Amino acid sequence: MTDKKNKLIVFQGKKIRRLWHNDEWYYSVVDICGVLTDSADSGAYWRKLKQRLKQEGSEVVTICHGLKIEAPDGKKRVTDCSNTKGVFRIIQSIPSKKAEPLKRWLAQVGQDRLDEIENPELAQQRMKEIYEKKGYPQDWIDKRLRGIAIRQNLTDEWRERGIVEQNDFAILTAEISKATFGMTPTEYKKYKNLPEKSKANLRDHMDDLELIFTMLGERVTTEISQKEKPETFNKNKNVARRGGKVAGNARKDTEKELGRSVVAKQNYLDTKDKPKLENGS
Repeated sequence: MTDKKNKLIVFQGKKIRRLWHNDEWYYSVVDICGVLTDSADSGAYWRKLKQRLKQEGSEVVTICHGLKIEAPDGKKRVTDCSNTKGVFRIIQSIPSKKAEPLKRWLAQVGQDRLDEIENPELAQQRMKEIYEKKGYPQDWIDKRLRGIAIRQNLTDEWRERGIVEQNDFAILTAEISKATFGMTPTEYKKYKNLPEKSKANLRDHMDDLELIFTMLGERVTTEISQKEKPETFNKNKNVARRGGKVAGNARKDTEKELGRSVVAKQNYLDTKDKPKLENGS
């Protein structure tokens, strides 16, 4: 549960403050200690835990950042905060019965991921179940999963061409998107009115046709790259632009036939708004 300003979440009746920092949420470690322990002074508990972790040579303390966050009296004070990954590591360091359910869950997640490495089909099944629980119809899920596979093939091809930085992946993806839909992913998310301070996946808010043209642009880019084997980043950008253009031309032809834009402004933040593709709408 979050407040209207997204400044806190409520867990087990207790508030956990958070702050948007470096494009992700950072959570108050003191507040988390207060939720997961019976300590009357969560600040003192964290200071003692932090001291013990330092003595043990743990890296957990180094992933915390002193950020100014609003205190109960309304004033902003510096407090230790950590991102989601760091919070999970801190939870594992808390010797409390209240933390045990989360620790067991984290252990199970770790085991599941190891199993998925051995058998990738398990990962696909997990994704399918997640989308089903979110209320998406089967037809949409099938296309989304196929799109994930096509995207993976493309990123594997980019790595073969020497592309390794996430920022470079983002630039190439933006080239495809711009040529396909006339918008970069960032512009597309704004067009669909997706929350700025979130990690909402744009493709989870695309309808049937949007997914199809996304797949087309990325698949054609992969095929061109495999054929031409571009050796520089600029050449890879050119290939991405050309692959996206193929999908963009197909999109424009489709729009002429349908008499409407393929690019949908609708998002699926609300379960009841999920695309009812099985009904043809």
